[in-house]
Amino acid sequence: MTGHVFHPGHQELHGITVVLETHGARTYVGRFDSQDERGVHLHDVGVHDASATGPSKAEFLRKCDKFGIRPEHKDLLVPSAEVARIARLVDALG
Repeated sequence: MTGHVFHPGHQELHGITVVLETHGARTYVGRFDSQDERGVHLHDVGVHDASATGPSKAEFLRKCDKFGIRPEHKDLLVPSAEVARIARLVDALG
């Protein structure tokens, strides 16, 4: 179903749970809303910080997939300069 737009008139990932990797230590998991010149807009966002103690990024992603995302931010804008990669959660689990 590649290329299917969940909501017509929106970007392909609109409404999809994604993993957003940054150029830094943070990885965000949340519902993709849109992307524009300011950055990527996400909703209900969980955060993994590789510089902090706790589960590995892979463990964090598996937990999000199995139990759902524990949101730390209702809405979040990740600036374009910080975005390294965006993938669907199901694809990031690979």
